[in-house]
Amino acid sequence: MTDRLVRPDRTFFSPPALEVAPLLLGAHIGCGGVEVRLTEVEAYEGGDDPGSHAFRGPTPRTEVMFGPAGHLYVYFSYGAHWAANIVCGTEGRASAVLLRAGEVVAGEQEARTRRDARRRSPAPVRDLARGPGNLGSALGLGRGHTGLDLFAAGSSVTVRVPVKPRPADRVGRGPRVGVSGPGGDGQLFPWRFWLVGEPTVSAYRPGAARERTRLPLR
Repeated sequence: MTDRLVRPDRTFFSPPALEVAPLLLGAHIGCGGVEVRLTEVEAYEGGDDPGSHAFRGPTPRTEVMFGPAGHLYVYFSYGAHWAANIVCGTEGRASAVLLRAGEVVAGEQEARTRRDARRRSPAPVRDLARGPGNLGSALGLGRGHTGLDLFAAGSSVTVRVPVKPRPADRVGRGPRVGVSGPGGDGQLFPWRFWLVGEPTVSAYRPGAARERTRLPLR
């Protein structure tokens, strides 16, 4: 059975990211001729969340996370790819949902061209938007999309959400992928949500603490 999808208004993203995140499962995100059905997302809650980029307050990079809701926060991750978040919550309080993985449902060839640009061999269909970097690549997102208003006239990125939330037995919940320190504690922050049984969902891996480089004594 195909989900009935609707274009939400800005109030859909007005609650905190932790409430919005599971409602985005099954949503369709479109950009540049490609459409992805979301199968995995993560919530990040600013000053209350040591895993958030905005934990210590606004910076030029994270300012968009502080609102208003319905804008994109796109950042360059690990010097390799662009990851996209949708800003949620009330203005002045950082809150965003990371679009972690999905299934390409339209524009597969275009997504493959973008995804395989740096690969020696074609990626499996399952992997075209599996992981936040691959999802961002499939949609053609980059630095120029950060701050984009999803509800502005002629927005290049579209969102449609399911009319009905996913049944509870279809939604998995657990620790966020690759988050180190307290923010990666799955007991305190089980803020990753995914559709159970979907092959496009990321494989879980814990975050690794980064060691500080020690300068030689002089």
